[in-house]
Amino acid sequence: MKALTYHGSKDVRVETMPDPTLLSGDDVILRVTATAICGSDLHLYHGKIPETKHGDIFGHEFMGVVEEAGPDVTNVAVGDRVVIPFVIACGKCFFCENDLFAACETTNPDQGASLRKRNGMTPPAALFGYSHLYGGVPGGQAEFVRVPKANVGPFRIPGSLDDERVLFLSDILPTGYQAVLNAKVGQGSSVAIFGAGPVGLMAAACCRMLGAERIFMVDSERYRLDFAVSAFDVIPVDFSKVDSSEFILEQTGGRGVDASIDAVGFEAKGSTTETVLSTLKLETSSGEVLRQCITATRRGGVVSIPGVYAGFIHAFLIGDAFDKGLTLAMGQTHVQKFLPELLEFIEDGKLQPDIIISHRMKLADAAKGYEIFDKKEDNCRKVVLTP
Repeated sequence: MKALTYHGSKDVRVETMPDPTLLSGDDVILRVTATAICGSDLHLYHGKIPETKHGDIFGHEFMGVVEEAGPDVTNVAVGDRVVIPFVIACGKCFFCENDLFAACETTNPDQGASLRKRNGMTPPAALFGYSHLYGGVPGGQAEFVRVPKANVGPFRIPGSLDDERVLFLSDILPTGYQAVLNAKVGQGSSVAIFGAGPVGLMAAACCRMLGAERIFMVDSERYRLDFAVSAFDVIPVDFSKVDSSEFILEQTGGRGVDASIDAVGFEAKGSTTETVLSTLKLETSSGEVLRQCITATRRGGVVSIPGVYAGFIHAFLIGDAFDKGLTLAMGQTHVQKFLPELLEFIEDGKLQPDIIISHRMKLADAAKGYEIFDKKEDNCRKVVLTP
């Protein structure tokens, strides 16, 4: 089969790889019909995620048709068309039974990204295509994928919905939705979303659906901000021209927004000091967006963090967060929990996630897709690949 593989920082290639086979009774083999490049894939592409090895197959946003099923698979059958959550969960452990699928303690043989490990500490769930910190499971930017725990993950899709309308149920739509729920957004809320990439745009869509009154969208790419204005009626904030938190405070009478959402993560553009510290390996994440969120959020508000972080940062304003009585909510997405209701929103027309797609390419051209997305060329918002 053909698959997108890693060979070092900014070196990905579509190569011929062995076809996957069933390894457990509850595995299925999926023929991929659509897959996408995610913003968090760029962390891998940049060589920023440890334990990413040469030949690893990327991709955690994908869907397709079940080609083969193990003898213990009861939830789906050969021929079913399904979306695959990027989180691999067993459905039976303490965390899965509490709908905390991203914390599944049985699927990941590795230790995750935690730096302060202790004996007996359980890892987070395995993830598709996301390094050997998270199971080393081959991802979905390929013609075929082995999907483990197929009684918990694959989600059947009605034939009336085409791939593009439902593909983002695999990650960015539930990620944006969980971030908005964590932020306690409701009718009349004010929200600041930092990052107008795919997750930020999905968060804006969900904020609008849930009745937010004012949505500030912070980014430095004009084309992204212009799209967010036209699609979701946001208030654009170009952080290359203004201090974003100061602007938001001015617009809210000094109080701040009810909630801020950090949809950027650890590769945010930081200060010169942070650039130096990162180069010297004295910090592993930029804290610039978190500082802006803490400043922009009102007392008693929420800072919701769907953006990926790893390791440690300097100048984390914990004192400011305490002084303001902020709630911090963060972590990987419990995708399986949200799929039924999100599918209903799509069927009812309340959410149209496919409107963010800007580029459609063949899997064979995936390396070029990564380059365009990374460099923000050709007004690229989201790349969808088809084998």
